Amino acid sequence: MHTPGEMQSAAPAAAEEGAPAPRRRRAVVLPAILFAGLALLPAAALALSAGYMLDLFTRVMIFSVAALSLDLLIGYAALVTFGQAAFLGLGAYAVGILAAHGITDALVALPVALAVSGLFALLTGLVCLRTKGVYFIMITLAFGQMAFFTAASLAPYGGDDGLTLADRNTVAGLPLFDNPLAFYYVVLACLVGAYLMCRTLVASRFGRVLRGAKDNPVRMTTLGFRVYHFQLVAYVIAGMLSGLAGFLLGNATEFVSPAYMSWQRSGELIIMVLLGGMGTLHGAILGAATFLLLEEWLSAFTEHWKMIFGPFLVLIVVFVRGGLIGIGAAIGRRLFRG
Repeated sequence: MHTPGEMQSAAPAAAEEGAPAPRRRRAVVLPAILFAGLALLPAAALALSAGYMLDLFTRVMIFSVAALSLDLLIGYAALVTFGQAAFLGLGAYAVGILAAHGITDALVALPVALAVSGLFALLTGLVCLRTKGVYFIMITLAFGQMAFFTAASLAPYGGDDGLTLADRNTVAGLPLFDNPLAFYYVVLACLVGAYLMCRTLVASRFGRVLRGAKDNPVRMTTLGFRVYHFQLVAYVIAGMLSGLAGFLLGNATEFVSPAYMSWQRSGELIIMVLLGGMGTLHGAILGAATFLLLEEWLSAFTEHWKMIFGPFLVLIVVFVRGGLIGIGAAIGRRLFRG
């Protein structure tokens, strides 16, 4: 005999197992293609003598990690936050402040970045998750802006002007990050690791409770699940993943700034998730890549590139269910039927 709670938590798993074969294949094939393409990109950049592509796609992968963390909250827990960039900035400032005091080893900076972002997520999540809907959005925005103005007031660490790093972090004293190719593959490894961790979480009992609470939190609470605690853990995990992205971003740019924590940056992360397709994880990666590549391309024509990108995003959100992943699935269905 199964308890009602066990039956409820098993229902989404059964639904996934009963999903059409093409959908299950896409969930495996598309991420594999994305990661294979990223792994082979340095060879293409070398063949084309386009070294700038390494820097560009390193940035793409860093923001993909941050977008993944946000998709975990929005796509699977229905927690729409406008403060995700605060964790990105905290991870970057952990690198910058430690470097300003002569501590430049990643084996120290990375744990500190994760701990600071995780602690901030825990303390703010304890308050934010007691609210719902628009109130949750506004209070996360308030905490994000609080982090932004705090960073801007840190005069010893650059204040509004930001803080320039003398060099990238070392790894056990070795200048591994100074090699652009080595750093690229470090970032790729972090992205793959973050994706696999999120995929494992979503497929686990923990993820099934999150999705159940997204659809009907009252019912999940009635069945004996402490929804608040599950959401708090997800919020902390997402904060730490975004802190990881901040650690990588600080090293990539060798510069940290309060702008990393702005609400506009949080809005861009939400756009990346919407553009790729919420609740897919690999859609967040695709959305981040599309957003940043379009930014790079359109900004070459005009500094007002967002006036072109805005209507495109509106069309995607209004007329295409599931973002770019939804477009791909629709095309695949038409070809399959044809």
